[in-house]
Amino acid sequence: MLLIYTHKITPRFSFVMKQIFNRILGIEVVFTEKVEDFIKHSGAKITYTKLPLQNEFFVRSNDLLFEQGINDLQIKVQDWDGIPCFFGTGERSNIPFDIFSASFYLLSRYEEYLPHVKDEHGRFPPSESLAFENNFLEVPVVDIWAKKFLSTLLERFPDLKAKENSYSYHSIIDVTSSHCYAHRGLVRSFAGLVLDLSSLRIKRIFERIAVWFHPEKDPYNNFSWLINCHKKYKINSMFFFQFADYSKYDKNVSINNNLFKFLIKSISDYSIVSLCASYSSIHDTQLLKKEKKNLSNVINRPINYSRIRYNRVDIPVTYRNLVEAEFTDDYTMGYTHEIGFRASTCTPFYFYDINLEVQQPIKVHPFAIHDYAFTKQNKLQEITSKIDKIYNEVKRVNGNFITIFSNELLGQKSKVSWKQLYEHVLKNYNV
Repeated sequence: MLLIYTHKITPRFSFVMKQIFNRILGIEVVFTEKVEDFIKHSGAKITYTKLPLQNEFFVRSNDLLFEQGINDLQIKVQDWDGIPCFFGTGERSNIPFDIFSASFYLLSRYEEYLPHVKDEHGRFPPSESLAFENNFLEVPVVDIWAKKFLSTLLERFPDLKAKENSYSYHSIIDVTSSHCYAHRGLVRSFAGLVLDLSSLRIKRIFERIAVWFHPEKDPYNNFSWLINCHKKYKINSMFFFQFADYSKYDKNVSINNNLFKFLIKSISDYSIVSLCASYSSIHDTQLLKKEKKNLSNVINRPINYSRIRYNRVDIPVTYRNLVEAEFTDDYTMGYTHEIGFRASTCTPFYFYDINLEVQQPIKVHPFAIHDYAFTKQNKLQEITSKIDKIYNEVKRVNGNFITIFSNELLGQKSKVSWKQLYEHVLKNYNV
């Protein structure tokens, strides 16, 4: 057991210490504000405050974990043995940076509370992130800092017990449109045909008509292939189905279509099925609850996991709404068109609500790879080399490697074979 002394135990302090010590390093940790308890303790212990008490292991604290609300922070990213870090500590500290405050800044998505220009879908742009600006978006620095800190700590306390995490891979399939042409209903199918004719999209016209007579040949209908791949490589997979009414950005098959319901039910026999919340539900908790309930009724199981259409995470509102809708886990923390680690970690963490200064009861599972980040790439080798880099970063810290692929992109024909890419991912990164 490790004892940490600090002058004030705040919700921020508790949140980040439990994340680093319990979930990343596997170390049992307790906190104290009492100097006498700290001095009496004979085992491993550290001081986290402005000045050391004696000659103990000392990390000089930044003010961030003891503040409330959002402040205009001046952050200078520096080098720590080849790894970017910030919040320097000075000479007396046993490590050169306050990794606890720095980790809180990144995990809480502090910068997403600050003024910024959102994109067309109301999302935080990756280009405005500290990680992007300082070239560490593709590096899970929170996990690396923790491992570096542990090495220094073990030099001082070699008998300290740490339970190392195991690497894991999880494949997520986004199903926002289960079929391209099939099961769309007479009106929508005819309207689609008229649009193709007016745009002279000859290939789509022939493809559409062929699918009308043979629905199993729909290009988006690759679910049997996916299930077989997952069985072959023994993959931990999850399918997130959109189950929403038709709207401008939500254009899946009708939730009243029995064949669509049968598809969802059949997949739930082989894999976890959960909800890809609609574009329209992001700020409508009642609609979110309705979609959750309707999908649950199809599979006859509780729905606990969520993803948001277009990865529309609006900090902190999105997570408050997910909590209100009684989701326990979310898989939306990442960027659609940039690979890397939005929260600078590959370890699941609970969402910290800065406005309320409370840890919300929802676990965030950050993903590193989204297939749409590669749509402008023309060579398979270029894509796999980028994924290799991310995989190696996750593997070195025994983190969770999560990829997002969509049945839509897997069904499209392009210069890159998406199915070949996906099978490459399953074969090479599930180890």
